[in-house]
Amino acid sequence: MNRSIDGNCYARMLMGGAATLAKHTEELNDMNVFPVSDGDTGTNMLKTLYGGIEAVHEGDHQCIGDLIEAFSRGVLLAARGNSGVILSQIFAGIKEALSKFDNVTAKDLAKAYKAGIKKSYAAVQNPTEGTILTVFRESTEYAASQLDENSSVEDFFRLHIEQAHRSLASTKDLLPALREADVVDSGAAGYLYIAEGMYEALDGKAFSFDFVNFKDKNNTVNIDSFTRDSVLEYGYCTEFLLRLTTNKVNPDEFDVKTAVSALEALGGESIVAYKEGDIVKVHVHTFKPGEVLLKLQDFGEFLTVKVENMSLGHSETHKPKKPAGVFSVVSVANGEGIRALFTHMGADVIVSGGQSENPSTEDFIEAFRKCETPHIVVFPNNKNIMLAATQAAKLYTEACVHVIESKSIMQGYCGLGVVTPGIKDMDVLIKSISNAIAGITDCSITKAVRDASVDGVSISCGDYMAIVDGKIVSAAKSRTDAVLGALESTDTDLCEIITLISGKNVSDDERRSLTELIKEKYDDCEVIVYEGGQDVYDYLLAVE
Repeated sequence: MNRSIDGNCYARMLMGGAATLAKHTEELNDMNVFPVSDGDTGTNMLKTLYGGIEAVHEGDHQCIGDLIEAFSRGVLLAARGNSGVILSQIFAGIKEALSKFDNVTAKDLAKAYKAGIKKSYAAVQNPTEGTILTVFRESTEYAASQLDENSSVEDFFRLHIEQAHRSLASTKDLLPALREADVVDSGAAGYLYIAEGMYEALDGKAFSFDFVNFKDKNNTVNIDSFTRDSVLEYGYCTEFLLRLTTNKVNPDEFDVKTAVSALEALGGESIVAYKEGDIVKVHVHTFKPGEVLLKLQDFGEFLTVKVENMSLGHSETHKPKKPAGVFSVVSVANGEGIRALFTHMGADVIVSGGQSENPSTEDFIEAFRKCETPHIVVFPNNKNIMLAATQAAKLYTEACVHVIESKSIMQGYCGLGVVTPGIKDMDVLIKSISNAIAGITDCSITKAVRDASVDGVSISCGDYMAIVDGKIVSAAKSRTDAVLGALESTDTDLCEIITLISGKNVSDDERRSLTELIKEKYDDCEVIVYEGGQDVYDYLLAVE
């Protein structure tokens, strides 16, 4: 039995948690209230954990404070989806409590996990009980209440997991939607798998983590795109983590603007720098990365360094044209047609994502750094992306970031519709966007992947569901009937515009036929149709 553990032990435990979660990822993805093939909780949580594991899987971590600092920073930037962001905040709280420790006891862990409760609840504007928040809180509070001076670390995790099982089962009682769908909360279930894997690793079980499957395929470098006759046109994308050291600066009083000024003096562009504790993360485009690294070493020592030739086909190869105004617009979009539409409507930077493809906190930060305006307006366009966007906005200090509460593509579409490039009063702009979003009825059509009874509607596998403002209102055997069912459930008496965006599985003939039906049935309305090419949802509609 372990009376205390160090950083190396906790690193092995985190690896065990990630490996166990990986085995159950698809199970968690399928644990969806709606019978829709858009479940992504398991994937989001695993990719979030991966960010931390990648930061600590190598090297010696005797000090648990240093270990959890590095791990927490990794999950913070990799966090995606609501459960992933909450998980990152749990570890952020644990980090704050353990940062000064070399070794920790069961009681130390209990205090740290309580700090995780406080931090994770604070991250959610309206915390919902019956989710990962509840299971983590109840499990931590129970385990902490049962400890005494003789308790081992194993005791803490055993008690924590025992209560987690009980709490997970009760999520059905706390959330009617879970009870009706006969599923437990997927984020809470994911956390339990992590805790179980950590406990098994503590008990001596060996785990390995498959990093290959999580490498970004877009990072593949085409070295043939820069030959002996090429001329460096775009410079180098240079990123690094710098540990501020006391022999060079005062880490507690160091102002990150000092680093930014140094980078600007060296001709750096697209600079993003932010500080967490005594760590400074820097991104800069430069033609002379050696000079940048040499200068920044005046403040500390490097933990990681990445230098990429931007002519080799990376995502930032072609530097986007920066808007010259008060604000820039960043929007999430899924589907080539929607991406093109949103760009045409005024989005300066598109973040690829949506259902089952949630961007991370760092994805948003990378989008923000492409904007050179004092304000940035962000359209997450998915309720499961809101937290990652909000977390990125808090971390980004180079502009004032306004996260719009757009929880669907159609809300984003209507919000973008009132964006006026020349406007200077941001309060007026944000209010106009919010009013536009509030004034629509949001509909979507998608295929059921299992039999279910949700919102009082009986659904058979293969039916097309009509979802209106987040609630299933009907099910039909054809997409066309589902669209008509959605429209019939809305108040179209005062409707002026019906906007329809078709998905990638809809044929031209079907779209044209449906358009004619809608125009005939709602002849007082203007009908606007786009080819979106989006996944999962065959049709998206806005009624306004």
